[in-house]
This record gives sequence, structure tokens and C-alpha cells, in this order.
Amino acid sequence: MKGTKMAQDGRNGNHFSRRGLMAAGAGGVLLADTYLADARAEISAPLKNLRAEAPRITIKSVTTFDVVVPQAPGAVIGVPYAGSPGRINVTCVETDSGVRGYSFMGNYDQGTPPQEAKAAHALLAGQDLFAVEAHLKRGLAAWGAVEEAIWDAIGKIAGQPVCRLLGGASLASVPVYVTYVWPGDTTQEDVTPAEQARQVPVLKEAGINAMKIRVWRKDFHVDAEAVSQCRAAGGSGFRVMVDRTARKLKLWTYDEGLAAAKALQQAGCYWLEEPFAQDDYESPARLRKDADIIITGGEGYHTLEPFRHCLEHGTYEILQPELRYMGGILQTRKVGVLAETWGLKVAPHGTSGLGWAGRLQCSAAMGAHSLEIAVLTPPLLPQDYCTAFLPLLHGEQPFQFKDGQVLVPQAPGLGLNVDEKALARYRVDDLQLAAPPPPPLHKP
Repeated sequence: MKGTKMAQDGRNGNHFSRRGLMAAGAGGVLLADTYLADARAEISAPLKNLRAEAPRITIKSVTTFDVVVPQAPGAVIGVPYAGSPGRINVTCVETDSGVRGYSFMGNYDQGTPPQEAKAAHALLAGQDLFAVEAHLKRGLAAWGAVEEAIWDAIGKIAGQPVCRLLGGASLASVPVYVTYVWPGDTTQEDVTPAEQARQVPVLKEAGINAMKIRVWRKDFHVDAEAVSQCRAAGGSGFRVMVDRTARKLKLWTYDEGLAAAKALQQAGCYWLEEPFAQDDYESPARLRKDADIIITGGEGYHTLEPFRHCLEHGTYEILQPELRYMGGILQTRKVGVLAETWGLKVAPHGTSGLGWAGRLQCSAAMGAHSLEIAVLTPPLLPQDYCTAFLPLLHGEQPFQFKDGQVLVPQAPGLGLNVDEKALARYRVDDLQLAAPPPPPLHKP
């Protein structure tokens, strides 16, 4: 009876703590497993119900193509990861019912290559649209954009946004923050703290109350000064986070990381992201005890297993799964389940432009702490990374920001009001798989 009550308490919001589970020994692990199983059932229940009610719908085809939308001279253009202004990769999953699901996610620096679309088509053609879990086990996890397009089709058939089909919170709005990287040296050595702080009022005017910057400079004291100036520019309630995730840089020793964390905390920094190696689970856990600052991470993990290690070691306070690496929406949603099981929070790694739509739906379902919009180049704002593609969305801006939050689109699927006629009009047969050098920013 006592164990059952503990499990019920956990499901009612009094989540299991790492310390409590470890103290409970095998019994605590069993309770955690019970809660995890219940949470997974919560995720799958809406999809199972829909699958039972709907007629059998199968996947007819998986295709990929680029669209090129002509741009007006002098427009303010945000250059996404994949392609030049006005060009974006589209992954399409068509069903035998005629419903099509779309993803604009692609891969870093390229779209979904034709050979990947062909492999996905061979795996999925003729298969049950709703059997997402089974498809993941058969290989779908290798193609995150295809998985996302499947969810878009499922949501359209259900007449619901994807966030309502994943169990959990289904928030009406999600807190957001923007990650900025200034042009020039990637370490930001040639950018002054004052220059970084000047972007803060611009961001606040756009309805966003949090910003993340890199701490890649050789002298972390300069990074701490940048945090201090950004905080001062933002005023009360404005959060400044920092990112050390730099696999090509010299890693901090523990003592260096501790000194940097204390300097950043003194400057008012909200969190420090991945201060040590990606596979170092112990040092961040130790830093959490020795420094009064939130430690986050996890964007480089490709499966659930590293996240389990993080939970076991107490590595991070906030987990940050990257949807592309995790293989799509459902696997990312499971990271949220793991975090909830251990009483932790999740703040998914981000992107910009139309590829952000699936992340937003997933974050709303998870009740995410916050969601990143990345990586932006000042002085651009998140909306600028969608403007080039508005003709594909009946001219509508897909994301609206207010009071530090983004409203979660409630249109069926990923929430994008896609104009299929416009997709056909601007479609091109060849794919631009390598991103060209970004052009100069045009200001009106």
C-alpha cells in the first residue's frame, strides 16, 4: 500500500528525487520504473485511441524537395541553416487518404538527401501511418524530418495539433529564449560586452525576455562582464544564459570550470550549459554542488541511454535534447518523461525558421521549462527567419511572441498553415545540399 501511494504521489506532481530513489534502493528503482511505464502509457494513449477510431491509413510515399521563394530587394532576410534566402528543404509524407504531412527541419547544413528519402520510402511505403513506435524500432529514428512529417499527417487526420496527441501538459504557450552569435570569430573575442548588451532592448521589444550567449572567450571574466551588462540592459526579469558547448575548444579543467561558474553566477547568469566534455557525467554533477548556478546539457546525445546516465549521476538540472539527433518528436518526448520521473526539467535545443514548429509542439506536450530559438545573428529577430517563406504559409507569421512566451499554434499537425499550391509553384527538382556563404544582411 505504501509503495502504491508513493507512485500515486509521483504521478500527482510530487516527483521522485534522485536522492530519494537512491535511498530507497531496489524499491525506489522499481517505483521509478512503474512511474516511467505509466508516463509512457500517457504518451501513447491519444495515438492508440486515434488509431483504434480511424480507418486504416497507410503511408503512400516519402519524398524530399526544395522550394525557392523569390525575395523582394532590400528585404530583411534571416539565413537558415539549410540553403540561401528563400530556399528551404521540404520532407513530405503522403498517405493513401490523400493527407500529406510536411517537415521543414532537414539536417544541419543540408536538407534530407534524396537517398535518405528513398530509403525511408522503402521502409515505410504501405505501412500503418500510426505505428510510429514500431517504425522507430525498424529504422525511422535515422530520419528525424520524416518522423516529424508523419506526425504532421497524423495531426491533420485527427484535426488536432501534435502537442495534444503526445500526452502531458499541452501548454498554450511556452517560455522562449534566443541564442545569438555575432559575426566574426566564433569565440566572440572580437565582440565587446557592450555590443552584446545592445541587442537586449531589441529582443525585449519583440516580446522575448531571455537571451543566451557563448562563453568561448579565453578569459571567462570578459564573458561574465557580458552577462552583467546584458542583465543590466534587460532589467528585472530578463534572463541571461551562457553556452560553453564547444567540442572544438580546449576543455576546461574542473578548477577552471568552477572559477568560471562562480564568476558567471556573481554576474547574475541564469544557467551554464555543458561546461565539460559531453561524456563527462561526474564533473557537472560536482559543479552543481560547488557553484550556485544551474548546469544544463544534453544536446549532443543521440539516444535515451546518455540521458539515463545523466539522471543516475545527477549531471544536469535541466536536460536539453536535440530533436534532430534524437530522431524526431517521439524520442524527444521520451526525454521529457525521463526528466519528469526524476523531478527535473527539460529545455529542448533549438533551431530557427519553419523547422522550429515540431520542437514547439513537442515542448508544449512536455511542459518544457523553455525552448531555444537558435542560432540567430544580430540584429535579426526570430520572425525574420520565417519572413522569406511566408508565401508558403498564406502570408501568415507562424509564431507570435508575448511576455517572454510563444503562443503554441493550434492548427492541426505541426501548426503550420501550409499552402500546398505554393509548395507546388515554388518547387525545384534539385536539392541544395551544402549551405552557401550567407549574404550580407539587408536593412530597410
